Amino acid sequence: MPMLLPRLIALGFLGLASTAGAATLDGLAVDVTNTSEPVLCAEKDNVAINFASPEVKHFQIEAVHPAYMGSLRQDRWEPDWTACEDITQETSAKPHPTMNTLYEDGNLRIMGLSFTEFWRPSDVTVTIGDKVTHRIHLLQLLKKRGDKAVEVLVIYPGDGYWRIKPLPPEHLDWTSYGSSFLVGPVEFDQRPVVNLKDVAFDPKTMTFTLTLAKGGKSTVAVKALNEERMTLDVAFDLGVSGLPFAGLRSMYVTEFNADVARIAVREAGARSWREEPIMNFPGAKVTDAWMGRLVPSRHNTSAPDMMFNRFRAAPAP
Repeated sequence: MPMLLPRLIALGFLGLASTAGAATLDGLAVDVTNTSEPVLCAEKDNVAINFASPEVKHFQIEAVHPAYMGSLRQDRWEPDWTACEDITQETSAKPHPTMNTLYEDGNLRIMGLSFTEFWRPSDVTVTIGDKVTHRIHLLQLLKKRGDKAVEVLVIYPGDGYWRIKPLPPEHLDWTSYGSSFLVGPVEFDQRPVVNLKDVAFDPKTMTFTLTLAKGGKSTVAVKALNEERMTLDVAFDLGVSGLPFAGLRSMYVTEFNADVARIAVREAGARSWREEPIMNFPGAKVTDAWMGRLVPSRHNTSAPDMMFNRFRAAPAP
Protein backbone atom coordinates (compact mmCIF):
# COMPACT_ATOMS: atom_id res chain seq x y z
CA MET A 1 0.00 0.00 0.00
CA PRO A 2 2.73 2.61 0.74
CA MET A 3 4.09 2.13 -2.80
CA LEU A 4 0.62 2.17 -4.35
CA LEU A 5 -0.53 5.46 -2.85
CA PRO A 6 2.06 7.71 -4.55
CA ARG A 7 1.28 6.01 -7.87
CA LEU A 8 -2.44 6.63 -7.42
CA ILE A 9 -1.72 10.26 -6.56
CA ALA A 10 0.46 10.58 -9.67
CA LEU A 11 -2.32 9.09 -11.80
CA GLY A 12 -4.71 11.61 -10.28
CA PHE A 13 -2.43 14.45 -11.34
CA LEU A 14 -2.16 12.95 -14.81
CA GLY A 15 -5.92 12.87 -15.00
CA LEU A 16 -6.09 16.53 -14.08
CA ALA A 17 -3.41 17.35 -16.61
CA SER A 18 -5.35 15.66 -19.40
CA THR A 19 -8.28 18.07 -19.01
CA ALA A 20 -6.34 20.70 -20.96
CA GLY A 21 -7.16 18.76 -24.12
CA ALA A 22 -10.73 17.85 -23.23
CA ALA A 23 -13.86 19.60 -24.46
CA THR A 24 -15.85 21.50 -21.83
CA LEU A 25 -19.17 20.27 -23.32
CA ASP A 26 -20.92 23.46 -22.30
CA GLY A 27 -20.75 27.22 -22.74
CA LEU A 28 -21.51 29.56 -25.61
CA ALA A 29 -20.25 29.03 -29.13
CA VAL A 30 -18.26 32.05 -30.35
CA ASP A 31 -17.06 33.11 -33.79
CA VAL A 32 -13.40 32.26 -34.32
CA THR A 33 -11.75 33.82 -37.36
CA ASN A 34 -8.26 33.46 -38.79
CA THR A 35 -6.49 36.50 -40.27
CA SER A 36 -3.02 34.92 -40.32
CA GLU A 37 -0.61 35.70 -43.15
CA PRO A 38 2.35 33.62 -44.40
CA VAL A 39 5.86 34.97 -43.74
CA LEU A 40 9.46 33.77 -43.96
CA CYS A 41 10.69 35.69 -40.89
CA ALA A 42 10.40 33.88 -37.57
CA GLU A 43 10.46 37.15 -35.59
CA LYS A 44 7.12 38.42 -36.93
CA ASP A 45 3.77 37.63 -35.33
CA ASN A 46 1.94 36.53 -38.47
CA VAL A 47 -0.64 34.27 -36.77
CA ALA A 48 -3.85 36.03 -35.71
CA ILE A 49 -6.83 34.11 -34.30
CA ASN A 50 -9.80 36.26 -33.21
CA PHE A 51 -12.69 35.47 -30.84
CA ALA A 52 -15.97 37.40 -31.15
CA SER A 53 -19.42 37.31 -29.55
CA PRO A 54 -21.41 40.20 -28.03
CA GLU A 55 -22.86 37.76 -25.46
CA VAL A 56 -19.61 36.69 -23.81
CA LYS A 57 -18.84 38.19 -20.42
CA HIS A 58 -16.77 35.35 -19.02
CA PHE A 59 -14.23 32.84 -20.36
CA GLN A 60 -11.02 31.00 -19.57
CA ILE A 61 -7.51 31.18 -21.02
CA GLU A 62 -5.05 28.42 -20.22
CA ALA A 63 -1.36 27.86 -20.98
CA VAL A 64 -0.24 24.22 -20.77
CA HIS A 65 3.14 22.66 -21.43
CA PRO A 66 3.26 20.96 -24.86
CA ALA A 67 2.67 17.21 -25.11
CA TYR A 68 6.36 16.53 -25.75
CA MET A 69 7.53 18.47 -22.67
CA GLY A 70 8.52 15.38 -20.68
CA SER A 71 11.00 14.31 -23.35
CA LEU A 72 12.49 17.79 -23.89
CA ARG A 73 16.12 17.96 -22.81
CA GLN A 74 17.35 20.94 -24.83
CA ASP A 75 15.43 24.20 -25.21
CA ARG A 76 15.89 26.80 -27.95
CA TRP A 77 14.76 30.40 -27.59
CA GLU A 78 17.33 32.50 -29.47
CA PRO A 79 15.89 34.89 -32.10
CA ASP A 80 16.00 33.65 -35.70
CA TRP A 81 16.62 36.53 -38.13
CA THR A 82 16.75 34.32 -41.23
CA ALA A 83 14.87 35.90 -44.17
CA CYS A 84 13.91 38.94 -42.07
CA GLU A 85 14.44 41.64 -44.68
CA ASP A 86 12.93 44.67 -42.94
CA ILE A 87 13.96 43.88 -39.35
CA THR A 88 17.33 42.77 -38.00
CA GLN A 89 18.94 42.14 -34.65
CA GLU A 90 20.47 45.64 -34.86
CA THR A 91 17.22 47.46 -35.68
CA SER A 92 15.35 45.51 -32.99
CA ALA A 93 17.90 46.14 -30.24
CA LYS A 94 16.72 48.55 -27.55
CA PRO A 95 18.53 50.18 -24.61
CA HIS A 96 18.22 48.23 -21.39
CA PRO A 97 15.00 49.28 -19.61
CA THR A 98 14.76 50.81 -16.17
CA MET A 99 13.53 48.07 -13.83
CA ASN A 100 11.74 48.66 -10.54
CA THR A 101 10.26 46.28 -8.00
CA LEU A 102 6.66 47.48 -7.60
CA TYR A 103 5.60 44.81 -5.08
CA GLU A 104 7.13 41.85 -3.25
CA ASP A 105 6.01 39.38 -0.61
CA GLY A 106 6.87 35.80 0.30
CA ASN A 107 5.17 34.40 -2.79
CA LEU A 108 5.32 37.05 -5.51
CA ARG A 109 7.41 39.76 -7.06
CA ILE A 110 6.01 42.37 -9.48
CA MET A 111 8.52 44.18 -11.69
CA GLY A 112 7.80 47.31 -13.72
CA LEU A 113 9.97 47.99 -16.78
CA SER A 114 10.23 51.38 -18.51
CA PHE A 115 11.81 51.75 -21.96
CA THR A 116 13.29 54.93 -23.40
CA GLU A 117 10.87 54.45 -26.30
CA PHE A 118 7.81 52.31 -27.03
CA TRP A 119 6.31 51.54 -30.42
CA ARG A 120 3.17 53.61 -29.69
CA PRO A 121 2.36 56.44 -27.23
CA SER A 122 1.21 55.13 -23.87
CA ASP A 123 -0.09 56.86 -20.76
CA VAL A 124 -1.62 53.90 -18.97
CA THR A 125 -1.78 54.12 -15.17
CA VAL A 126 -0.46 51.06 -13.36
CA THR A 127 -1.73 50.37 -9.82
CA ILE A 128 -0.25 47.57 -7.68
CA GLY A 129 -2.07 47.29 -4.39
CA ASP A 130 -2.25 50.93 -3.26
CA LYS A 131 0.82 52.07 -5.25
CA VAL A 132 0.18 54.07 -8.45
CA THR A 133 2.90 54.23 -11.11
CA HIS A 134 3.18 55.82 -14.55
CA ARG A 135 5.28 55.13 -17.66
CA ILE A 136 5.35 51.37 -17.14
CA HIS A 137 5.74 49.66 -20.51
CA LEU A 138 6.01 46.08 -19.23
CA LEU A 139 4.74 44.39 -16.07
CA GLN A 140 6.32 41.11 -14.99
CA LEU A 141 4.76 38.70 -12.47
CA LEU A 142 7.25 36.32 -10.87
CA LYS A 143 6.27 33.39 -8.64
CA LYS A 144 8.71 32.48 -5.90
CA ARG A 145 9.67 28.82 -5.72
CA GLY A 146 12.41 27.82 -3.35
CA ASP A 147 15.31 30.24 -3.71
CA LYS A 148 14.19 31.43 -7.17
CA ALA A 149 11.60 33.84 -8.53
CA VAL A 150 10.21 32.42 -11.79
CA GLU A 151 8.60 34.76 -14.33
CA VAL A 152 5.19 33.39 -15.40
CA LEU A 153 3.24 36.36 -16.79
CA VAL A 154 3.86 39.64 -18.59
CA ILE A 155 1.53 42.37 -19.80
CA TYR A 156 2.32 45.40 -21.94
CA PRO A 157 -0.12 48.11 -20.76
CA GLY A 158 0.57 50.25 -23.84
CA ASP A 159 -0.94 47.81 -26.35
CA GLY A 160 -2.72 45.20 -24.22
CA TYR A 161 -0.52 42.21 -25.06
CA TRP A 162 -0.14 39.35 -22.55
CA ARG A 163 2.05 36.26 -22.33
CA ILE A 164 1.72 33.48 -19.76
CA LYS A 165 3.34 30.13 -19.03
CA PRO A 166 3.22 27.44 -16.33
CA LEU A 167 6.00 26.91 -13.84
CA PRO A 168 8.88 24.91 -15.34
CA PRO A 169 8.74 21.13 -14.87
CA GLU A 170 11.24 19.58 -12.48
CA HIS A 171 13.77 18.68 -15.20
CA LEU A 172 14.04 22.23 -16.60
CA ASP A 173 15.11 25.42 -14.80
CA TRP A 174 13.34 27.75 -17.22
CA THR A 175 10.84 27.71 -20.09
CA SER A 176 10.15 30.22 -22.85
CA TYR A 177 7.13 32.29 -23.76
CA GLY A 178 5.51 31.76 -27.14
CA SER A 179 2.11 33.02 -28.24
CA SER A 180 0.71 36.35 -27.03
CA PHE A 181 -2.95 37.16 -26.45
CA LEU A 182 -5.24 40.16 -26.11
CA VAL A 183 -8.17 40.66 -23.70
CA GLY A 184 -10.77 43.33 -24.43
CA PRO A 185 -12.03 45.09 -27.58
CA VAL A 186 -9.39 44.25 -30.20
CA GLU A 187 -8.79 47.24 -32.47
CA PHE A 188 -6.22 47.77 -35.22
CA ASP A 189 -3.40 50.31 -34.90
CA GLN A 190 -0.59 49.08 -37.18
CA ARG A 191 -1.36 45.70 -35.62
CA PRO A 192 -4.14 44.34 -33.34
CA VAL A 193 -4.19 46.10 -29.96
CA VAL A 194 -6.39 46.60 -26.90
CA ASN A 195 -6.42 50.18 -25.64
CA LEU A 196 -6.29 50.44 -21.86
CA LYS A 197 -6.64 53.37 -19.46
CA ASP A 198 -5.56 51.63 -16.26
CA VAL A 199 -4.09 48.30 -15.19
CA ALA A 200 -4.48 47.39 -11.52
CA PHE A 201 -3.27 44.24 -9.74
CA ASP A 202 -4.37 42.94 -6.35
CA PRO A 203 -1.65 40.59 -5.04
CA LYS A 204 -3.97 39.12 -2.40
CA THR A 205 -6.51 37.83 -4.93
CA MET A 206 -4.05 37.50 -7.84
CA THR A 207 -6.44 39.56 -9.98
CA PHE A 208 -5.78 42.16 -12.65
CA THR A 209 -8.46 44.79 -13.29
CA LEU A 210 -8.33 46.47 -16.69
CA THR A 211 -10.07 49.78 -17.35
CA LEU A 212 -10.84 49.70 -21.08
CA ALA A 213 -10.51 52.86 -23.18
CA LYS A 214 -13.74 52.01 -25.02
CA GLY A 215 -15.63 51.76 -21.72
CA GLY A 216 -16.18 49.14 -19.08
CA LYS A 217 -13.79 46.95 -17.15
CA SER A 218 -12.36 43.47 -17.35
CA THR A 219 -10.89 41.29 -14.62
CA VAL A 220 -8.22 38.68 -15.25
CA ALA A 221 -7.67 36.39 -12.26
CA VAL A 222 -4.96 33.75 -11.88
CA LYS A 223 -6.94 30.64 -10.90
CA ALA A 224 -4.27 27.95 -11.27
CA LEU A 225 -0.50 27.98 -11.47
CA ASN A 226 1.64 24.86 -11.23
CA GLU A 227 4.18 22.77 -13.15
CA GLU A 228 1.52 21.73 -15.67
CA ARG A 229 -0.62 24.77 -16.41
CA MET A 230 -1.53 28.39 -15.78
CA THR A 231 -5.22 29.23 -15.89
CA LEU A 232 -6.75 32.70 -16.14
CA ASP A 233 -10.39 33.49 -15.41
CA VAL A 234 -11.55 36.47 -17.51
CA ALA A 235 -14.72 38.52 -16.96
CA PHE A 236 -16.20 41.65 -18.58
CA ASP A 237 -18.78 43.94 -17.01
CA LEU A 238 -19.98 44.80 -20.53
CA GLY A 239 -20.13 42.60 -23.62
CA VAL A 240 -17.91 43.52 -26.57
CA SER A 241 -19.94 44.30 -29.70
CA GLY A 242 -18.60 44.84 -33.21
CA LEU A 243 -15.03 43.82 -32.33
CA PRO A 244 -13.30 40.65 -31.12
CA PHE A 245 -13.30 40.31 -27.32
CA ALA A 246 -9.99 38.41 -27.41
CA GLY A 247 -7.26 37.40 -29.81
CA LEU A 248 -4.20 35.19 -30.06
CA ARG A 249 -1.02 36.35 -31.84
CA SER A 250 1.83 34.02 -32.66
CA MET A 251 4.42 32.97 -35.24
CA TYR A 252 4.45 30.25 -37.91
CA VAL A 253 7.01 29.77 -40.66
CA THR A 254 7.10 25.97 -40.91
CA GLU A 255 6.02 23.08 -38.68
CA PHE A 256 9.58 22.91 -37.32
CA ASN A 257 9.91 26.70 -36.92
CA ALA A 258 6.79 27.91 -35.16
CA ASP A 259 5.45 29.04 -31.80
CA VAL A 260 2.07 27.60 -32.78
CA ALA A 261 1.51 25.17 -35.66
CA ARG A 262 -1.89 23.55 -35.26
CA ILE A 263 -5.39 24.34 -34.07
CA ALA A 264 -8.09 22.05 -32.70
CA VAL A 265 -11.64 23.30 -32.15
CA ARG A 266 -14.89 21.83 -30.91
CA GLU A 267 -17.64 23.30 -33.04
CA ALA A 268 -21.09 23.93 -31.59
CA GLY A 269 -22.86 20.57 -31.09
CA ALA A 270 -20.02 18.55 -32.63
CA ARG A 271 -19.28 15.06 -31.33
CA SER A 272 -15.56 15.30 -32.03
CA TRP A 273 -12.72 17.77 -32.34
CA ARG A 274 -11.72 19.30 -35.66
CA GLU A 275 -7.94 19.48 -36.12
CA GLU A 276 -5.81 21.07 -38.83
CA PRO A 277 -2.70 23.18 -39.54
CA ILE A 278 -3.30 26.64 -38.15
CA MET A 279 -2.55 28.43 -41.42
CA ASN A 280 -5.31 26.42 -43.16
CA PHE A 281 -8.03 27.07 -40.58
CA PRO A 282 -10.95 28.87 -42.29
CA GLY A 283 -12.79 29.82 -39.09
CA ALA A 284 -15.71 28.28 -37.22
CA LYS A 285 -18.23 28.77 -34.42
CA VAL A 286 -16.72 26.96 -31.45
CA THR A 287 -16.99 26.31 -27.73
CA ASP A 288 -13.34 25.27 -27.28
CA ALA A 289 -10.16 26.20 -29.13
CA TRP A 290 -6.67 24.75 -28.61
CA MET A 291 -3.64 26.18 -30.41
CA GLY A 292 -0.22 24.61 -30.08
CA ARG A 293 2.35 22.13 -31.39
CA LEU A 294 2.55 18.36 -31.61
CA VAL A 295 6.25 18.20 -32.56
CA PRO A 296 9.15 20.22 -31.13
CA SER A 297 10.04 23.43 -32.91
CA ARG A 298 13.48 24.96 -33.30
CA HIS A 299 11.97 28.24 -32.06
CA ASN A 300 10.86 28.65 -28.42
CA THR A 301 10.75 24.86 -28.08
CA SER A 302 9.33 24.85 -24.54
CA ALA A 303 6.64 27.50 -25.13
CA PRO A 304 3.17 26.43 -23.96
CA ASP A 305 0.07 25.47 -25.90
CA MET A 306 -2.92 27.79 -25.44
CA MET A 307 -6.58 26.98 -24.77
CA PHE A 308 -9.58 29.35 -24.92
CA ASN A 309 -12.92 28.00 -23.65
CA ARG A 310 -15.73 28.16 -21.06
CA PHE A 311 -17.36 31.08 -22.87
CA ARG A 312 -20.40 32.26 -20.93
CA ALA A 313 -22.81 35.20 -20.74
CA ALA A 314 -22.17 35.41 -16.99
CA PRO A 315 -19.57 34.02 -14.58
CA ALA A 316 -20.12 30.38 -13.64
CA PRO A 317 -21.86 29.92 -10.25
